Amino acid sequence: MSPAYLDPHEGGTYPIESPIWCSPNGRPLLLTPLPGIGREQIDRSTRSLWRYRAALPFQVANPITMGEGCTPLIPRRLHGVEALLKCEWFTPTGSFKDRGASVMLSLLRDQGVSAVLEDSSGNGGAAIAAYAAAGGMRATIMAPTSTSPAKTVHMRACGASVELVPGTRQDTADAAIARSSEVFYASHNWHPFFLHGTKTLAYELWEDLGFRVPDNIIVPCGAGSNVLGCEIGFSELLRIGEIDTLPRIFAAQPENCAPITRAFLADDPDMTQPEPLPTIAEGTAIARPVRMAEVLGALRLTGGGAVMLSEHEIAAATLELARGGIYVEPTCAQAVAAFARLLDSGAITPAQVTVIVLTGTGLKTTPRVAELLGMTL
Repeated sequence: MSPAYLDPHEGGTYPIESPIWCSPNGRPLLLTPLPGIGREQIDRSTRSLWRYRAALPFQVANPITMGEGCTPLIPRRLHGVEALLKCEWFTPTGSFKDRGASVMLSLLRDQGVSAVLEDSSGNGGAAIAAYAAAGGMRATIMAPTSTSPAKTVHMRACGASVELVPGTRQDTADAAIARSSEVFYASHNWHPFFLHGTKTLAYELWEDLGFRVPDNIIVPCGAGSNVLGCEIGFSELLRIGEIDTLPRIFAAQPENCAPITRAFLADDPDMTQPEPLPTIAEGTAIARPVRMAEVLGALRLTGGGAVMLSEHEIAAATLELARGGIYVEPTCAQAVAAFARLLDSGAITPAQVTVIVLTGTGLKTTPRVAELLGMTL
């Protein structure tokens, strides 16, 4: 059966040939399940995520690529236990969002889309701006006024039109959706093609580990694109028979804005959430994730879980990593804080193979890290 857009709530499908970003009733879409690829279908001549191009819903002759993917997987001893750090900031714009941007914009451009709109707290916007520039596409990025200047400057330098929106991250998302009738909304939170970029992380970890899967994967979680990407990718590998079990996926969120974690722990996706508070983990400050049900489903399907971290824990993890030479933004350092919590609770054991996904470089959040150090810039 040919791939199609899928409304997971109602089960309706729509032709993939049409560039749409939501269902007719305004729901986010997925793709119908793809068969997955085996190790013999990896293009070993390509050193980027496009080595897994055979796993995508359709083939693109000239993808928009700048060498994204193939990021380091390095061992580190944390809290007295060996873990593997997947260094996703080793990408052209310094965050994991490059995976989704490369695949999404390549597929959309192939469908005839030449101008895109995105809303972002920073990393997603920088990735879309850069890959749109590389692909000869026009980009408009809407971002909260609180976004780190290093990220908005990056967007502008790539030629994107940047509009700063007062209020919360959710206010920015709402403003972008209101504009979506004017320009194609290529949202990293809404478009299913983005998830098929992030799913390459699963294929890459499988290849990194000698075609095996880790026991656990801990990822920072805002809207959940890495949670869903990993679940999609590993499910494809399970479907085709390359692996026997799914790794457990754990989501890390700041206590100040943790809708997915609270819903997971309460086992109630419709629970009333407290008002979000500012957090140094700005990249995960998504108050109303559009794929809440799917993210919760992925965590339960894999036998994983979710952890809420205090601002103190996130700050301490950021500096702990930096003092070991790993300079990342607080958003992804919270995954290391979650590792400590999961070890303490016994949910993860020292003998297990645990991958901690570090999603963005600390260079993008210099003012935040300076505050942690008590410095004034």
